[in-house]
Amino acid sequence: MTTTTSGPPCDDAYEIDTDPDRIDIGLVHHWLSTDAFWALGRSRDLVERSMRASLNFGVYDGGGTQVAYARVVTDRATFAWLCDVYVDPAHRGRGLGVRLATAVRDHLAPYELKRTLLATPDAHELYARVGFTPVPDPTMLMMLGPAT
Repeated sequence: MTTTTSGPPCDDAYEIDTDPDRIDIGLVHHWLSTDAFWALGRSRDLVERSMRASLNFGVYDGGGTQVAYARVVTDRATFAWLCDVYVDPAHRGRGLGVRLATAVRDHLAPYELKRTLLATPDAHELYARVGFTPVPDPTMLMMLGPAT
């Protein structure tokens, strides 16, 4: 999947692609492990393993440099989890987060998934523009985390 983004105007043309060979693993690891509060300190091995088991989306500027990333964990039948969404600070404020989430939504649409989830402490408005809504009954959700 390669798509030129649409949506709000921005300074340059951006391309969103799911080709795993285009993903700059070192750059994604750097972003996540040093700047993404949810993944600080994440090892390169863990980033690589998570990417191998996921559908990955890269955003590239007009020169082909990767400027954003998102990962989707999915069975491509009933469920997906959107995670590790990151836009390089130099490219923020141009609508790339919405464009990236829209590309994910549109890419997953043919699978007719029952549910696509994400977790965010501060970007509810961004994801709402793409169609995400709060979980109707969060008391139904449970999680299994690390042993304490």
